[in-house]
Amino acid sequence: MASFFKANTPLDVVKHLALVLGAAALLVLGFFYVYLPVTTHHGETITVPKVTGMNVADLEKYLDERNLAYFVDDSSYNPGIRPFTVLTQDPAPGEKVKEGRKIYLQVAMKRPPVIKMPKLVDGSVKNAQLILQSYDLVVGQIKLVPNLAQNAVLKQFVNGKEIVPGSPVAKGTRIDLEVGDGLGNQEFPVPNLVNMPQDEAVTLLVGQGLQKGEVFEVAAEEGQTAGTVVRQRPVPGPDATIRMGQLVDLWIAK
Repeated sequence: MASFFKANTPLDVVKHLALVLGAAALLVLGFFYVYLPVTTHHGETITVPKVTGMNVADLEKYLDERNLAYFVDDSSYNPGIRPFTVLTQDPAPGEKVKEGRKIYLQVAMKRPPVIKMPKLVDGSVKNAQLILQSYDLVVGQIKLVPNLAQNAVLKQFVNGKEIVPGSPVAKGTRIDLEVGDGLGNQEFPVPNLVNMPQDEAVTLLVGQGLQKGEVFEVAAEEGQTAGTVVRQRPVPGPDATIRMGQLVDLWIAK
């Protein structure tokens, strides 16, 4: 009876510890190399197919047959692409993934998104073109009208009707612009430059908002002073008018 309660020897303790550690190691190895592979298909991968260019309606069956899924997380509008066409995908084609992995998609919208019309009036036509491009709007007809504000946008139109900034407009809409030609529409009598020295004639033109055109030199006739204007175009007269910014050609005696 007393021998039954005899304390274990150090060797017995070592044996017991070895058995416990061995059992624990078997449990760990069994969990990672037997249980997990069976339950999670560890090590099995699927090559992601290319789905860009496909229609979303065809993806359900196509990906289900390959044990994959999809999720549309973004969309954009392009008038040249069929609605619901897949534009981008993540993961990319050819990547290795586990079964059941979701493929995240960007899809073409059926209708263009509506945005607020930007303000183009009072800015330059070049700046207006850049703004329209950044808003995915289309630059339409640019019509020059008499106005001293050269290349400045005076009005903005959609389908022939003026549109004010902040109005709703769909992306891809054509925007027509009315732009100043820098000349204005104010007319006044043609100034008479004949017999004036050339430098004084040019100064007068500039002062009246006109421009010097071509200058021709001609032989001075009797009574004409060299360096003076002997002829001009347009010709001055009671009914002759000119518009600001126009050219005046000069004939100078030499």
